[in-house]
Amino acid sequence: MKTSIATVSISGDLREKLEAIAAAGFDGVEIFENDFLAFDGSPADVGRMVRDHGLEITLFQPFRDFEGMPEPQRGRGFDRAERKFDLMAELGTDLMLVCSNVSPLALGGIDRAAADFRELGERAAKRGLRVGYEALAWGRHVSDHRDAWEVVRRADHENIGLILDSFHTLARRIDPNSIRSIPGDRIFIVQLADAPQIEMDLLYWSRHFRNMPGEGDLPVTDFMRAVAATGYAGTLSLEVFNDQFRGGSPRSIAVDGRRSLVALMDQVRRLEPDVAIETLDMPDRMNVEGVEFVEFAADADEAQRLGMLFSALGFRVAGRHRSKAVTLYRQGGINLVVNTEREGFAHSSFLVRGTSAYAVGLRVDDAQATVARARSLGAEIFEQAPGPGELAIPAIHGLGGGILYFIDGGSDLARVWEIEFEPVAGIAAASDVGLSRIDHVAQTMEYEEMLSWGLFYTSIFRMKKTPMVDIVDPAGLVRSQAIGNADGSLRLTLNGAENRRTLAGHFIAETFGSAIQHIAFATDDIFAAAAALKANGLEPLVISQNYYDDLEARFGLDPDFADRLRDENILYDRDEAGEYFQIYSPIVGEGFFFEVVERRGHYDGYGGPNAPFRIAAQKRRMRPKGMPRT
Repeated sequence: MKTSIATVSISGDLREKLEAIAAAGFDGVEIFENDFLAFDGSPADVGRMVRDHGLEITLFQPFRDFEGMPEPQRGRGFDRAERKFDLMAELGTDLMLVCSNVSPLALGGIDRAAADFRELGERAAKRGLRVGYEALAWGRHVSDHRDAWEVVRRADHENIGLILDSFHTLARRIDPNSIRSIPGDRIFIVQLADAPQIEMDLLYWSRHFRNMPGEGDLPVTDFMRAVAATGYAGTLSLEVFNDQFRGGSPRSIAVDGRRSLVALMDQVRRLEPDVAIETLDMPDRMNVEGVEFVEFAADADEAQRLGMLFSALGFRVAGRHRSKAVTLYRQGGINLVVNTEREGFAHSSFLVRGTSAYAVGLRVDDAQATVARARSLGAEIFEQAPGPGELAIPAIHGLGGGILYFIDGGSDLARVWEIEFEPVAGIAAASDVGLSRIDHVAQTMEYEEMLSWGLFYTSIFRMKKTPMVDIVDPAGLVRSQAIGNADGSLRLTLNGAENRRTLAGHFIAETFGSAIQHIAFATDDIFAAAAALKANGLEPLVISQNYYDDLEARFGLDPDFADRLRDENILYDRDEAGEYFQIYSPIVGEGFFFEVVERRGHYDGYGGPNAPFRIAAQKRRMRPKGMPRT
């Protein structure tokens, strides 16, 4: 499988785009005409620059408003095509895209269009060139790939073929299985793009909201399964128009693009086992059983503060590392690790970010296979020489600078706590408060990074996304999206900050980038947990009394029940599937916090309606800017 991407898909000038595309590992590039026109160099210069990066030009595009035109526009169209053919020869590419006509002058008619393409094919053949016809979803007469294929079929010329674009098919809700009957050798190139499901004008939707396969809501996998069934063995190319990408990092977007193609074709190969598909050989998406541990980087003073908070939350010191300044805290099935080493990655992370949850350990079916899949998808492997008696735990760099470790049950990794830690006994600790496991981990990033994070997780692990929702902060909106596995044993929430005045934006600014901002612990009895937390000396986040007055009226709560919530500062939500209870710890540092939650029934959300009131309460408690920590 050869991969390609259109230059319009990423930001920068043509040189920057080509550098990013080559660095991401693509085989080729579509030269979008506007990128060429803006470049201060000859077509031959562009061709050499592409080849110097180890790339080929897979397509030159677009050529517009060609077929079915009256005279004199028809003749002018052929003249324009001849000039583009000259240009293509200098660039060093043999394929040009013609998109379906949108001109109000276009006459329509399948036979008329086919005759025009047959003549264009004759002209292209004299130069050793090919022309592909693509149905635009908003084309005047041809807006369906089935009609475009009929034009190509009737043109009956070996230099005229079909170009398929997933967006144009799926945006119009055309059954992609109709592609299966098209001969694969008559498809000249396949362009792929996803998009969020939005009801809006097709042209505007296409020009501003496309994203990489797997980042949106369209059934791109079904589309590609149908393409694969035709026997198509050519290039897969990304054509993504997205305002966010145009302002983002060319390298990051290019890496996302190739990751999306590799993950997509791996999935298609598994769903279409009878079809020969050339793709990377890698393990399947990995099942995650849950969070094994969260590791914090700190210095001695901050570690002491964290230890006091952990104690109030009911954690006990369960072990100390045999050779390093690392302490294990435990409650139920939760392991929290505090690393105060003065060298290594944890120390570097502390120097950059301050006290932070810099690493997460996940329980997976196969740790080595997880790393192998992540490597195939472009993730960076994390390696740090193990110390005496330490295990080499498989790990990768996550997005945002954190680390993801992988623990499985098929090796010594399952005994990491026994092997690496000396048990600690006889240390007085506050009472266990009934926390059983980590319910979810919330990671905060710039809004522009959210698609990358979602793609990263869903391409490596068996996880699905929920729809994105808006969280109202008094200083602006934060976009939030949950990602989780089927049984709820792993839940991640991605929170994208749009400005630095929100709590999420402040956290990113003060900790120098994306990171874990809060960890939610699960309990089976929120009221018992609240009482135990109070007995341990934990002062919960104080919620406005106005919230409880409205809550009682909104849900029709029994007054005694509402009073219990109010007395314990417990937030509450309910839907048709169940109930959700939340208690928050005080803010730690520049916006980090803990949460205790109880789910009743089959409630699968995260208390989104409570977020504005929680954020307002947290902002009231944050230390004023410039004031020292106490």
